[in-house]
Amino acid sequence: MTDSNIKKERIKKKVILLIFIALTVISFFISIGNGAVKVHPKEIINAVFFEKSTVNYQIIWNVRLPRTIVAALVGTCLALSGAILQGVMRNPLAAPNIIGVSSGAGLMTLLILILFPDFYYLAPIGAFIGALLATLFIYFLAWKEGVVPTRLILAGVAVSSLLGAGTNALMTFYPNKVAGVIGFMVGGLSSTTWQQVKIIFPYAAIGIFLILLIPNKLNILMMGDEVATSLGLNVERTRFAFIIISSLLAGSAVSVVGLLGFVGLIVPHMTRLFIGSDYRYLLPAVIFTGATVVMLCDTLARVMFAPMEIPVGIIMSALGAPFFLYLLRRKKEY
Repeated sequence: MTDSNIKKERIKKKVILLIFIALTVISFFISIGNGAVKVHPKEIINAVFFEKSTVNYQIIWNVRLPRTIVAALVGTCLALSGAILQGVMRNPLAAPNIIGVSSGAGLMTLLILILFPDFYYLAPIGAFIGALLATLFIYFLAWKEGVVPTRLILAGVAVSSLLGAGTNALMTFYPNKVAGVIGFMVGGLSSTTWQQVKIIFPYAAIGIFLILLIPNKLNILMMGDEVATSLGLNVERTRFAFIIISSLLAGSAVSVVGLLGFVGLIVPHMTRLFIGSDYRYLLPAVIFTGATVVMLCDTLARVMFAPMEIPVGIIMSALGAPFFLYLLRRKKEY
């Protein structure tokens, strides 16, 4: 490829990234403006900046805005986590919910919420530890002179099943607290407040900052261990660093929204269709596409059966399951 073509390709990817940013902004206003009460964009601006004593202000500031911010952060974290796992494990089917990472985070979060409810603010830390341990355990089980994609998926399914048994045991032993965690098991944003924003934001910001520092190393890692080593990359140390960041992102998302599935699977692949597999562009793009997808799905969950709403996890599963089957059919080697 000539220098001129390379330059044109870079400009094209930057334009696509700007389009993704614009779609995220539009989705943000759609999410804030729609629900049981519809608020037009002009009214949103007036309510937030000028007319702070109105009913619209209370709806937007106390209900819609924190929910939309959390939806955007959760979408970003899960999508980034999925993109990282797909790169580190060189497996297009790798995602936090598919290989059991979300299950590890979910089990640890439930342990805190059910057994130690007064320490709910430690849920992101517990979720991070659970996600990290689950990821390392899966990787350990799948390793045999390298990681084979099929073995990785099978190990993930087995670990996810084991962790699911632990979750079901908790719900069986503490039936009086089951009602409070149903939304967590499905993945929902209905009770989101500014408290959830304060919980997820620091962890999400740290994870996003760290991953944007080292996209080139993920590109090198995608070439295979032998090539990466020949280029001077410490493969195991780099892979472990990416696993930690992925676990932090997935854990922080699960700790506030619950077991929201398929975001980490479908968003990175959707983004690749437009911007390619170069992680220098893919990771920034995934930040915005992940936020956009979850915000729009949450909006759909609110308005589809208004005034009643359904958990956003149901919408994501309805979209993600067919996409997962499509990937299975498309990738003949699986």
